[in-house]
Amino acid sequence: MTETTQRRQQDGVTASQGKGAPETRGSTAIADTVVAKIAGMAAREVPEVHHLGGGMTRAIGAVRQRVPGTGSGSGVTQGVKVEVGERQAAVDLNVVVEYGAAIADTAADIRSNVINAVERMTGLEVVEVNIAVDDVHLPDEPEDEGEESGSGQGGRRVA
Repeated sequence: MTETTQRRQQDGVTASQGKGAPETRGSTAIADTVVAKIAGMAAREVPEVHHLGGGMTRAIGAVRQRVPGTGSGSGVTQGVKVEVGERQAAVDLNVVVEYGAAIADTAADIRSNVINAVERMTGLEVVEVNIAVDDVHLPDEPEDEGEESGSGQGGRRVA
């Protein structure tokens, strides 16, 4: 036996008993970016979601992805804002839905998916998921409007 084990057994406490449940021995801090990534991925899993983020947010995100060293995870959190406390989290999402989708049903699916994913993965209670539908993606629209505008392929250019 080691010295520590001997001392604990002499004090009447064995090594297996410990002094409290594991969850009471320390704290866990979850960063806002972790919750934002989880919420962003969960929202994107809903088939009717075309993009997260408004038009300007998507344009800035497209530019940011082209700049070296700006981080690879920034696209996942685009259109996602979170507030994380010790035991609770709130999520705000800006979404673009596919044309023809029932927006109320899509919002309910997004909310359910985000709540389930964040609560399961972090143990935080999600107190609210606010969803702002910024746009509707039409079938004949280009995939990413921000990329075409400067490509010289029929996009408008300002001199």
